[in-house]
Amino acid sequence: MDGEAAVYNEGMTGPHFIREIVTADLAAGRNDRRVATRFPPEPNGYLHIGHAKAICLNFGVARDFSGTCNLRFDDTNPAKEEVEYVDAIQADVRWLGFEWGDRLFYASDYFERLYGCAVQLIGDGKAYVDSLTADDIREYRGTLREPGKESPHRSRSIDENLDLFARMRAGEFPDGAHVLRAKIDMASPNITMRDPILYRVRRIHHHRTGDAWCIYPMYDYAHPLSDAFERVTHSLCTLEFEDHRPLYDWLIANVGDLPGHPKQTEFARLNLTYTVMSKRKLLQLVSGGHVAGWDDPRLPTISGMRRRGFTPEAIRRFCDQIGVARRENIIDVGLLEFLVREDLNTRAPRAMAVLRPLKVVIENYPAGQDETFEVANHPKDPAMGTRHVPFGRELYVEHDDFMEAPEKKFFRLSPGREVRLRGAYLITCREVIKNPSGEVVELRCTYDPETRGGDAPDGRKVKATLHWVSAAHALEAEVRLYDRLFTDETPGAGDADFLSQINPQALKVLSGCKLEPSLSDAAPGAQFQFERMGYFCADPESGTERPVFNRTVTLRDGWAKR
Repeated sequence: MDGEAAVYNEGMTGPHFIREIVTADLAAGRNDRRVATRFPPEPNGYLHIGHAKAICLNFGVARDFSGTCNLRFDDTNPAKEEVEYVDAIQADVRWLGFEWGDRLFYASDYFERLYGCAVQLIGDGKAYVDSLTADDIREYRGTLREPGKESPHRSRSIDENLDLFARMRAGEFPDGAHVLRAKIDMASPNITMRDPILYRVRRIHHHRTGDAWCIYPMYDYAHPLSDAFERVTHSLCTLEFEDHRPLYDWLIANVGDLPGHPKQTEFARLNLTYTVMSKRKLLQLVSGGHVAGWDDPRLPTISGMRRRGFTPEAIRRFCDQIGVARRENIIDVGLLEFLVREDLNTRAPRAMAVLRPLKVVIENYPAGQDETFEVANHPKDPAMGTRHVPFGRELYVEHDDFMEAPEKKFFRLSPGREVRLRGAYLITCREVIKNPSGEVVELRCTYDPETRGGDAPDGRKVKATLHWVSAAHALEAEVRLYDRLFTDETPGAGDADFLSQINPQALKVLSGCKLEPSLSDAAPGAQFQFERMGYFCADPESGTERPVFNRTVTLRDGWAKR
């Protein structure tokens, strides 16, 4: 653990450039010395770890400068939006530890106001109704090397544009017949500024406004104006919106009587190794049945990480440590796993669980006798208390903890060797029982009754301590071993098909696992360290009769050894 910490503590950042910008704005008296940010997700999917970075940044800046942060749903594309996503996003933001109070907004709250702004732009000669087809609009837009050309409808009169736009709203035209475009510059080197579309006709039911509207604003139009309506001061966006900033500024400058004049600042999005965070690719994984839903613990979604047993504290610390940069970079997912492991090390109580059971019969232990051992729930935190673990003549140990012909550095159980059972007794293997196929199915052992608690009164030493579970009291459970979803550090890079790079070992389901009985009362989502096996949590969504535990992370980073 200490070695890992030394690696991951290198290059960690301090105050970032966005805090410097905000500090300078406050010093200059801008925005009446207010700080107001917003987290503006589109409700067209579940949030992922990249959104967690944006959440921590926006809410964190507001907190650190005694400002406010709005949660606003930019719900301008009802074809892809659902109430399910709205509810899930709110749950995820709260789980991460952030609250928005009475500052929950929707872009759809502003549809009438946005429409009025569009009418104003038309009246000022800065927007027009275009009747070109979508293919023609793309062709007229030009390329990175060639300027676009003006639509033949660009010269329509203000009155004609106002009439057509009102009739678009009234539903007189079919989908795709007309769009409203800003009148900017078809020769601009920035393609975004070549008369971008502001509104389109779409007869789609909206999850909040129903069928009240048949025209919907484009995201690039609604987003900056919504920021202005809410008097946001600092609009923090990821780098893919850098080319959109001129349009953002153009709208703020050309729509009159706005209550706020926000400024957009871009930061590098989060990219993680062995992970995809494109909404399109995540949707492919879910809809294609490659994972078991948006909360599948193999996904980088916040709901998937929560189900896997990640803690909000670890995720917030991860976002803090990776910092905020101007340039795109790729973060090693091992840092996130390390921070989760470090966090759980202090908070997760210990328990014993045998995932691949091998039966042990202690021949000299009295038949029918049981006893219990009082075991600490955490080796370094007495406040976590103790639990009572039952012990009997028949036990289970890990199959991997036995080797009939031990290798040189194998110190666990083998014929004639003595080992310690955690907190119980020293035992020695005397006989190996095999099935007709030659597989080891049972060990016959003896115990030293003078070693209760695991220590020999004569001071003799053993080199291995094993975890175990009493066979008569064992809780049978299913355990799901989760690992990284992809085998490639940058899935889908180049021309690679990211689906072909799915790790076939990303999920292993173990049935018939034997757990100590105290785990029968584990609350959904409760986290434990299964001694010597890793960190696990009680699956909150399994829907099975037997308890299910998900592996959160291993005790150490084993991926680098593969």
